[in-house]
Amino acid sequence: MIAGMAELVSAVQTNCDIADARQARDVSLCTYLLGMREYFRWEHQLPFGVAPPREEVGRWIAAREARWDAMADGDFIDLPVAGRTLDPFDAEAVNAALAGSGLVYGAGIGRFHKPHFFLGELARDERRGDARLLVCGCEYARDVAAIPAASQGSTVIVRREALRQWLWEKADGWNLKQQDGALKSALLAYGFDVDPQAAIERMTEGEIETLILHEEGELAAGQLLGGAWSEKLAGLRGKRAEIFARAVKDNLADCLVTLPGLLARDGEDSLHFWFATFDGLRREMFPRLVAAYASGAGAGAIAEVAGAGAAHFLALAKRLLEMDESAIEALSHEVGTIAL
Repeated sequence: MIAGMAELVSAVQTNCDIADARQARDVSLCTYLLGMREYFRWEHQLPFGVAPPREEVGRWIAAREARWDAMADGDFIDLPVAGRTLDPFDAEAVNAALAGSGLVYGAGIGRFHKPHFFLGELARDERRGDARLLVCGCEYARDVAAIPAASQGSTVIVRREALRQWLWEKADGWNLKQQDGALKSALLAYGFDVDPQAAIERMTEGEIETLILHEEGELAAGQLLGGAWSEKLAGLRGKRAEIFARAVKDNLADCLVTLPGLLARDGEDSLHFWFATFDGLRREMFPRLVAAYASGAGAGAIAEVAGAGAAHFLALAKRLLEMDESAIEALSHEVGTIAL
């Protein structure tokens, strides 16, 4: 750790709170309450599998919202690191200043232009080809929406705690109905029916690599699309258009790197996991891939469809670069016309 650790954690958490004050409630009530319940669990260090006390959570939410209301108009604050004050969005500079401290910092703009910040324990720091990989363990400051993985520039960051939380939420939902499908296959492959907590721990460690592959795919897709893609995404104001554009790039990234990587590893468990996350517009745009997986035809069929998908979604992404937002939104409502 470093001198001034408490002040740094406080500054990062302040920025998390300001971001949440502005946008954490811009979701459905159900999504918001679920997110706040898990945020309460993280803050109070409650183990998964233990239901947080409802009345206490309710009082905590009310107090947190009052805190947010008092700071919603505030400016993000600089971070005190190694005797310097650094821009909270300059994650590269902050991590350079944190070198050797055992800490990792993340900052960026996520869906719908919401800022995200976190500070945590650095569990891994290594090179993956041209990219730097940082894996975060225990987290000391974060916002409500914990994003399991992200890529910024040539750096890939994976957050182990966020991945574990996401897996528990998915597993809890599946446990209510225990429906057949990819999620069931993935959970059972890790022994969820025998020991749920141990299974989620194993799954968390096992699927970090799947997240890394996707982020490497994002970097590869970004190189093909150039800086114009980031500018286009930053300029979108409608939620539907942004979700659609992100789904196109996600599919491109997975066809370029994630699926080939999983197939090369012969990781059937991870392939089930990946298809369990394959939903929404991503899935709607790619029925051939869904059919290849559901048919049980094997790795060869999936690889062939992924190859076709790489060409298809690259062409579609380049097409979006030439369209204005109204045209992108209109196209998002006609997915059948561009589905593969």
